[in-house]
Amino acid sequence: MVSQHHSDFSLECELALIARTAMWVDMRKPKTLLGTAVKAACLALMAWPVQAQDLSDMVEVTVLPGWRADDGSHMAALHLDLGPGWKTYWRAPGDAGIPPVFNWYGSRNVARVDVQWPSPKVVPQFGYLTIGYDQDVILPLRVTPTARGGDAALKGRIEIGVCKDVCVPITVNVAQDLPKVAKNPDPSIVAALAARPFTASEAGVRGVECRLSPAKDGLALTAKITMPKLSGSEMAVFEPRDSSIWVAPAKTKRQGNTLVAQTTLQHVQGRSFALDRSALRITVLGQGSAVDIQGCSAG
Repeated sequence: MVSQHHSDFSLECELALIARTAMWVDMRKPKTLLGTAVKAACLALMAWPVQAQDLSDMVEVTVLPGWRADDGSHMAALHLDLGPGWKTYWRAPGDAGIPPVFNWYGSRNVARVDVQWPSPKVVPQFGYLTIGYDQDVILPLRVTPTARGGDAALKGRIEIGVCKDVCVPITVNVAQDLPKVAKNPDPSIVAALAARPFTASEAGVRGVECRLSPAKDGLALTAKITMPKLSGSEMAVFEPRDSSIWVAPAKTKRQGNTLVAQTTLQHVQGRSFALDRSALRITVLGQGSAVDIQGCSAG
């Protein structure tokens, strides 16, 4: 069962939505970027008063109940059926994207839910480079039951952004039983799992070094990744474990078999900080493929 809605675009709601965007930006980005981001959000949200009946033209969300795996976990999925021209965002959406939020507060016999993200692509939006999906996407959900062998049920709320000429934040309420007797794998979920980024080992990554140096208000990071070239242009995305560390979009270049990615990091409150290299997640995006790298050594 799925229900979805978006806020009424009265003046009060517009201000509330802008404030919500500002709160996210304030948590994830240095304050020097706050004004630009809020202005972009304001223009996006106020450009087009969307009526409730228009939601099906943007996106329809369904929950695929999936199957119970041999290890006791349950593989379900969210199916985001995007309308023509609409797009949505990856877990790290880029500078102008809306990050998805998942809250499974009402679930039964569920210890944790892990989203298994298919490889995204770089999607231009309002002059920025955002990261996400520009066609229908299935997000597999690996559900770990609290009591192995029992039925489970997903119930909660997700918040996603969908964009075309404007960006619209949408709240989706979901509820789906996950019976233990479901054993037949869903081919569409299997295909989405196969579309996940390669691991470092699968992609032939032979080494990852991260060199840090002081920079204005933070740290400069240069990562040298020894790996075969992906198709098309390559882009590196850095995700620290500490959510209070903001990472600027990286600049990448090739030096033979090595991809060099350079970026800067700042604490969102202007504080000093230390970066745990072993917990740094690096995703290298190419055309139609990606590589998920966990951690790097000191350069």
